[in-house]
Amino acid sequence: MEMEIRNSTMMTEFILLGLTQSPDIQLLVFVLVLVFYLIILPGNFLIILTIRSDPGLSAPLYFFLGNLAFLDASYSFIVAPKMLADFFSEKKVISYRACITQLFFLHFLGVGEMFLLVFMAFDRYIAICCPLQYSAIMKPRVCYALLLALCLGSFAHSFVQVALILHLPFCGPNQLDNFFCDAPQIIKLACTDTFVVELLIVSNNGLLTLLCFLGLLASYAVILFHLKGHCSEGKSKAVSTCTTHIIIVFFMFGPAIFMYTRPFRALPGDKVVSLFHTVIFPLLNPVIYTLRNQEVKASMKRLFNLHIAR
Repeated sequence: MEMEIRNSTMMTEFILLGLTQSPDIQLLVFVLVLVFYLIILPGNFLIILTIRSDPGLSAPLYFFLGNLAFLDASYSFIVAPKMLADFFSEKKVISYRACITQLFFLHFLGVGEMFLLVFMAFDRYIAICCPLQYSAIMKPRVCYALLLALCLGSFAHSFVQVALILHLPFCGPNQLDNFFCDAPQIIKLACTDTFVVELLIVSNNGLLTLLCFLGLLASYAVILFHLKGHCSEGKSKAVSTCTTHIIIVFFMFGPAIFMYTRPFRALPGDKVVSLFHTVIFPLLNPVIYTLRNQEVKASMKRLFNLHIAR
């Protein structure tokens, strides 16, 4: 029996059924994603370049924003390129190893972004509620320590996700009803009872996502309540920054909560939510923040005038 299970795990590839079977919708989605990808992705790299090249943007807030842009740009490379290539493939195939690798980095970068949003909320809380202690608390070494904690926490989370999948036997069928590899679809193909694994993954993914989301909402509620009793020139700027963070939090956590805090049962909107979660929102997040941040926009204009408009 043990030998049978071991042999049944020798599946070498999965077939991706894709986003849709309609050629017209496929072409429309391809054009929209490609245009979006070619326009917004360079914007993320411009944000990173602007923050790194301007000494005036050395505050922890911009340090975290630059890393957010990097994580989001990296996240967009995990799914979108293969999805675009698969639009022209009659048989959309991904190897077992590539599928597991995609799953690992999808969760590594996704959870890394969640942790980063938590750190950004912590930074705003200290800056607004404890301004006199801000410089003493948010030192550069503290920011780098938080970044290291982000990497270690994300690695631990992704390692658990992959470890739970790797021991499962796969003996067919090998069709994943999606355009990328993710735990809910992979688990359905295992030829064994996966109730315990599903429970562990939902706990690992869903509970972490929900706790971070509720914690972020609570922290920004405290910040906004604190600002309510202040009348100063910086109040509107602080409220604007917090509002932008809250928008990004909903963009990031809304789809994740929809996908990972429920049993792994297919719903009609799963693929659309996955498209926004893996391709659209990651590229939009830093851009949304930048469009509402006067310092970054002014720095971009200076950078443009210095290197292009002269």
